[in-house]
Amino acid sequence: MLMEKETLLALARETARGAHCPYSHFRVGAALVADGQLYVGVNIEISSFGLTLCAERSALSAAVTAQAKNITQIAIACIDAPAEAPDYERMPCGACRQWIADLAPRATIYIDGCDQDFQVSDLLPFAFKL
Repeated sequence: MLMEKETLLALARETARGAHCPYSHFRVGAALVADGQLYVGVNIEISSFGLTLCAERSALSAAVTAQAKNITQIAIACIDAPAEAPDYERMPCGACRQWIADLAPRATIYIDGCDQDFQVSDLLPFAFKL
């Protein structure tokens, strides 16, 4: 199943409404397609900020837990980013980029507010690999 970019981004934006972010108030949602199924995730902040779970890793965890193997599309949306925010302020963090590189190396990545579609090599050139 290949989803339209805007449909998947809309799902990521809607999912972001459920984020638990009492500290940053920066709601992020992710939606991905794996083996023809949809998986979503939100950022979840806790008082030990270093243990926060990002939306991208939340969605990837859901797919892996369901034993999905082929992740083909990932959409990421921060619904609290200002409309004029540059692309670099909308990107996944380094940890999420590495998760994507390991678990979805051939996925097309859509970032809400960015015109370009991305591949892992765009987001994490020279990614660490075993």
